[in-house]
Amino acid sequence: MDFDGLVDSYEKPIYNLALRVLGDADEAADLTQETFLAAYKAWGSFRGESTAYTWLYRIALNLCKNKFRERDRRRHHEGLSLDEQSWPDQNTTDTIKDRLEDTADTPAEALQRKELKELIEQAISQLPPEYRVVVALRDLQGLSYADIAAAADLSVDVVRTRLARARNMLRIRLSGYLSD
Repeated sequence: MDFDGLVDSYEKPIYNLALRVLGDADEAADLTQETFLAAYKAWGSFRGESTAYTWLYRIALNLCKNKFRERDRRRHHEGLSLDEQSWPDQNTTDTIKDRLEDTADTPAEALQRKELKELIEQAISQLPPEYRVVVALRDLQGLSYADIAAAADLSVDVVRTRLARARNMLRIRLSGYLSD
């Protein structure tokens, strides 16, 4: 695949990942451009040891981590916000994406599903970054545990643990809205 084909194939998934992880559309757009710029610069040295897809996700996740470090440095100098939520440090087989597919029969059900989707997206955006990343990659992007591990430079066991903890945090946060 040539580089233009790579951009055409993965621009939207990389943007969606950045949006889910960073929670800001402008930052996600900038990070998507930075990802492809970095990939273009390194394209000649890409050895194909992983798929291009995994390689791009790793670049994007590393750039996301850099953004979080910048935010932390800024917060350290500006002080912490009292509005930020803190989460406890704590499995479903279906993904969040599966639960949110638009299968509503009536306008009321469609509205309910839309509201639930917004609540879930808000809850995901409030997860700590290391958990938000695995949820975005697994439940929203549909990557396998192995692909997530490769993209995030983690072991599969760490991916499974973080995903279970993230889902538990979401379950707690959304317990008033969801019934199994």
